[in-house]
Amino acid sequence: MSKLVIVESPAKAKTIQKYLGEGFDVVASMGHIRDLPKSKLGIDIEHGFQPDYVEIKGKEELIKSLKNKGKKSEAIYLATDPDREGEAISWHLAYLLGLGLDEPNRVTFNEITKAGVQSGMAAPRRVDMDLVNAQQTRRILDRIVGYKLSPFLWKKVRRGLSAGRVQSVAVRIIVDREEEIRKFKPEEYWSIDAKLLGKSSRKAFLAKLYGKEKKLAIHNQEEADAILKGLEGQSYVVENVKKSVRKKSPAPPFTTSTLQQEASRRLGFQARRTMKVAQELYEGVEAGSWGAVGLITYMRTDSLRISDEAAQQAAAFIEQRYGKNYLPPKRRFYKSKNNAQDAHEAIRPTMPEVTPDQIKASLTSDQYKIYKLVWERFIASQMATALLDTVSVDIRAGAYLFKASGYNVKFDGYTVLYEEAKEDSADGEDAASGALPPMEKGDVLKLKSIEGSQHFTQPPARFTEASLIKALEENGIGRPSTYAPTITTILSRGYVERDAKALKPTALGEVVTQLMKDQFQKIVDVAFTAQMEKNLDEVEEGTANWVDTLTEFYQDFDATLKQAEKNMDGTRVKVPDEETDEICEFCGRKMVIKTGRFGKFLACPGFPECKNTKKIVQDTGGICPLCGGKVLAKKSKKGKVYYGCEHNPKCGFMTWDLPLKETCPQCGATLFKKGGKAGKIYCAKEGCGYTRGLKE
Repeated sequence: MSKLVIVESPAKAKTIQKYLGEGFDVVASMGHIRDLPKSKLGIDIEHGFQPDYVEIKGKEELIKSLKNKGKKSEAIYLATDPDREGEAISWHLAYLLGLGLDEPNRVTFNEITKAGVQSGMAAPRRVDMDLVNAQQTRRILDRIVGYKLSPFLWKKVRRGLSAGRVQSVAVRIIVDREEEIRKFKPEEYWSIDAKLLGKSSRKAFLAKLYGKEKKLAIHNQEEADAILKGLEGQSYVVENVKKSVRKKSPAPPFTTSTLQQEASRRLGFQARRTMKVAQELYEGVEAGSWGAVGLITYMRTDSLRISDEAAQQAAAFIEQRYGKNYLPPKRRFYKSKNNAQDAHEAIRPTMPEVTPDQIKASLTSDQYKIYKLVWERFIASQMATALLDTVSVDIRAGAYLFKASGYNVKFDGYTVLYEEAKEDSADGEDAASGALPPMEKGDVLKLKSIEGSQHFTQPPARFTEASLIKALEENGIGRPSTYAPTITTILSRGYVERDAKALKPTALGEVVTQLMKDQFQKIVDVAFTAQMEKNLDEVEEGTANWVDTLTEFYQDFDATLKQAEKNMDGTRVKVPDEETDEICEFCGRKMVIKTGRFGKFLACPGFPECKNTKKIVQDTGGICPLCGGKVLAKKSKKGKVYYGCEHNPKCGFMTWDLPLKETCPQCGATLFKKGGKAGKIYCAKEGCGYTRGLKE
C-alpha cells in the first residue's frame, strides 16, 4: 500500500511526487473542499457561532476519489500550504477522510525542494487547531458582515451591492485621500537656481538659493525679482566645502507586501498577477536539468528571517561572482515588524546559486521577471554596503547663500546588482545630484545663468496599488494573503476604478463610504479593523478564545445594524450620475455615465422620455493612417485598452500601440508608441517606414 499525500494544486503535487518517488501517491484537493453555503448565512449565532460547512458544489467526484484513495492507503499526510488557510483546508480534509485530529498527519513545506520536502515529511504533527480557529474566525466575521450588511446596502443604496470588513476600510482610505485632494489649496512658491562654472571646469553645475542666514521662502514673482535684482553684479565665492562618505545599505529580502509593491513599481504588475506568478514559482516548474522544482520559498509571509543555510549559499555565490570585498564584514540580519507572525522565512530563491539567466529558458516571461526580482533582492540583501563620496558646497553671493551637493560612487557594493525602486523614480537618487567639479574655500565661480522658477504645492497623490498595500500594511489592515484579493474586490465591485496607475473612488464608492461612516463607524475605522487583526493573531497564538472574539464583535455589530435600520427608515441614498460634455443628439441634454452589466456607458438623463444610450469612447487626438478618421481609445471584453478607427468596422484599423500627439517628421501622420523590450516609436502610414527607439 502507498502513502497518500494531499496538497492543494496539481503543479505542487507533480513537484512533490518527484521528490517522494515510489511508495507515495501525491494528489491535489484543488483548494478548499468545504465552505459555508452560498444560499444562506450558514452560521448558528445563537449556539456559539457554529458554522454549517457544506461540500463545495462541483467537487463531489474529487471528494469521492480522495476518500477511495484514503481507504486504500497505508497512511495519509495533509500537506496543504503552511498558513491559516492551508491549515483549515487540512482540517476539512481530516474531517471528510475520518482522520483523528490527534494523529500526526500534518506536514508543511516552506520550500518545494528535495531538502524542503524531506524535512517536512520527517516532522509530521497534528493539525494546529489554533491556526484553524483563527481562519474560521476571519471567515465567520467576513460572512456576518457581508451577509448582514449587504442587504442593508441593497435597500438603502442599490441592489447587488456588497460590504466587506477589510474591503470597506480599503475603500475608505482611498475616499479619504480623494477628499484631501479636493480640499487642497495650492500655494505659490518660487525657487532660484544658478548655473555656475568652477575654475577649471567647462561643465556647469546647479546651485540652489538657500536664503540669507536662515532658509528663505519666496512666495511670488515680485519677491523673486527683487532677489534676482539684488544678485546682479555679485561674485559667487565658495564659502565652505564639506566632504563625507555616505553609506547605503541594501533593502531586506521580500515579504508578500514588499514584493507586491516592488513588482507594481518596477514591472507594472497588479498584485493579483504578482501573487499568481509567485505561487507558480513556489509550487514548482520544470526547470531544465533541475527537473520539477520550486524556485522560491513560500510567498505569503511577513517575516524577514533567513535560514543560516540560505545565507551561507548566498555568501558563497557573492564571493565567487563578485569577490570577497562584496561581502559585509558580518552576516546581515533583518528585524521583522512587531506585528509580523514570522511563521515562514522571507521570500527568497530556494537555490541562490541558480541565476535568473541560467533558468530563463524554462520560465514564462512573467515567471522570469518575478524570479529575477526575488533573486536579485535576496542576493543584494546579503551584500556589502555601497559607499558614496559626497560633497556639499556653500556659495556666498553678496548677502545670499546658495547650496550645491553631489556625489561620486566610491564603492558600488550591493548596487552592482540591485537597487530598490521608488514610487516616483526608478533610480533611487535625486535626479539633480551628480559629480561636482573640484572646489576649495575662497574659489570665485563664474555665473553662467540664473533664473527664478514658479512652483505650486501639490496635493497628496492618489494611491497606487503599491502605495495602498503599503498603507494597509502600515495600518495593520489585513495580512499577506489578503492584500491582492482586497484590491481585486474593490475594483470588481465598482467602488474604485483605475485612472492610469492610480486608484480613484467612484461615485458609488464615495456614497457607500459616507453611509458607512455615518451608520457603521467601527466597520470602516482603521484602528478598529487593525485591532480585529490583532485579535485574530491572539486566536492563532492560543491566547484568545475564538467564540469570545466573535461574541464581542457581534454584540456591538448587531446593535449598530438595528440602530442604522431605525435611523434610515424610509430613506434611500441616491448615487449621483457623473455628467459629461457629450450632448444627447435627440434632446440636447448633457449625457451622464451609467454602469450596467457590461460596464460603463453613456445615457441620456431624460430617461424614460429619452432612451438614448451609447458606448463611451475617448478621442486620442490621433488620425487613422488608413482613412484619416479619428483614433479612439476603446476597451476589449477583458477590459484591456486598445485603439481603433472611429469608422470601424468599415475601416478596420486597430492597434494595441499608443497613439502620440507627436506627428511623423517625414509624412506628418500620427506616430504610435510600442512598449516592451521591442519598444519603439513608429509611423503606421503605409509606405512611410519612419521608426526610432524610445530613448532617442
